[in-house]
Amino acid sequence: MTDTPAPRPPLDLDRLVTPSGWRVEVVAQTPSTNAVVAERARAGEEPGLVLVTEHQTAGRGRLDRVWETPARSSLTFSVLLRPELPPSAWSWLPLLTGYAVQAALADRLPEIALKWPNDVLVDDGSGVGRKVCGILVERIETEQGPVAVVGVGINVDQTLDELPVAAATSVALETGEPVERTGLLAQVLGSLHGLQGLLDDTEALRGAYADVCVTLGRTVDVHLPGGDVRRGEALDIDATGALVVGTDGGTLTVAAGDVVHVRPA
Repeated sequence: MTDTPAPRPPLDLDRLVTPSGWRVEVVAQTPSTNAVVAERARAGEEPGLVLVTEHQTAGRGRLDRVWETPARSSLTFSVLLRPELPPSAWSWLPLLTGYAVQAALADRLPEIALKWPNDVLVDDGSGVGRKVCGILVERIETEQGPVAVVGVGINVDQTLDELPVAAATSVALETGEPVERTGLLAQVLGSLHGLQGLLDDTEALRGAYADVCVTLGRTVDVHLPGGDVRRGEALDIDATGALVVGTDGGTLTVAAGDVVHVRPA
């Protein structure tokens, strides 16, 4: 058993450095920041809203996975954006978000990396990595046009006992030091805001993403939406952000599905 965590201070909006044009709101508790921001978007909310919760009770991830985090132990937030992008480029939004989080945490966690498409891992090369952040990007249709709700959940100072699965970790566990969440939130928001320009140059984004993606070169099991599982080697990221996997039957391009790193023998 791990020790009882020290008291966790709330986020301090007075000290938070907010990117230009973004508006940060903090709420004590909500089932899902993505759901709240999506509802507000449909009601006419302008882009730039950042909704942060101190306690998310029914967060949603890919494949409708649900989790709850202890109060004030994480950074859980959603950002409302209206990307000026062609439809073909929207698929890059989740990858950009993962890259932005990875870049923001890299100075604290040198072994931080990405698992396609947007899981952020601490990966020392010995296995499947330990997940420190999950991301869910949703496209919402509004009267003013489509918007993106970018949801991010970072494990900040959970103890081992508080993590949802054995393959997860937190920033504090990896660094061995307390983490000041207000400063970390400012760092992550600044990274996401500053790197949005890469969406206008997806070839540059593709190269930057591939440099920190530990899925590439790994043996993976691809769980396809229909229930099939295909094993192969992750070879590349294509021009749409899809994963290219080499299998015994040829090349498989994965735009949607669950990709599992196969632990080395």
